[in-house]
Amino acid sequence: MLSEIQNLHDVWETNRTLKSTNQHQISFDDLTNSIISTGPFSFYIIDFFDMSLSHISPSLFTMHGFDPETITFNDVLGAIHPEDIDFVIKAEAFLTKFFHENIGREKLLTYKISYSHRCRLENGEYALFNHQALMLTMDDNGGYGKSLNIHTRIDHLSSFNTYKISLIGLNDEPSFMNLSLDEINNESAEFSKREIDIIKLIGNGLNNTEIAEKLFISPLTVKKHRNNILAKSNSKNTAELIKNCILQGVI
Repeated sequence: MLSEIQNLHDVWETNRTLKSTNQHQISFDDLTNSIISTGPFSFYIIDFFDMSLSHISPSLFTMHGFDPETITFNDVLGAIHPEDIDFVIKAEAFLTKFFHENIGREKLLTYKISYSHRCRLENGEYALFNHQALMLTMDDNGGYGKSLNIHTRIDHLSSFNTYKISLIGLNDEPSFMNLSLDEINNESAEFSKREIDIIKLIGNGLNNTEIAEKLFISPLTVKKHRNNILAKSNSKNTAELIKNCILQGVI
């Protein structure tokens, strides 16, 4: 799979920063403290300047059997299922184009990227993981700097990969759910910050009245938002909504 990994590096090569960047918008501790785990997870920071790893969680070694003394980013990439690596390559290329054409590359720091793929475990078997990436730094030309990558095991929720991408907006930016790599038939659901807030409160078990009190709006407004959210996410009920949002990295 070395050639496939090189193809993934080629996608990043034209987008990475040409100098070291260290000005994080949000501190690393604040980011990791905000992680809500829906299953076993690991994280690390990748520096696209030299492809070095830092702030590696011990769980990355225990879950996948990596050697703490010799681990490289290629080791992490090499654990991706051979049948999923092509999707990851296309997903990273798609994201570059989507930001350029639809959002603005300068806003990459205000989004969390989420998609899923299978990854090899320490025992050699494969499990479905949700990959989330938050770009921490960029250079003045929009080159990729450092990114916090979080991998959460989700095979207890689903064994089926949708092969779609979600972009979770931060700092009041809208969110784009279920982006397809098929650009011709790409239909994505765009969620507002208010809708994302309501989804998270639903995930915390709050009812319409409790959500209304939290957000200082009427229960009727919450009900309208809730119905819109179910329609946009193609969810039949709240249980399906929560499952879908967990799989997409919203919750």
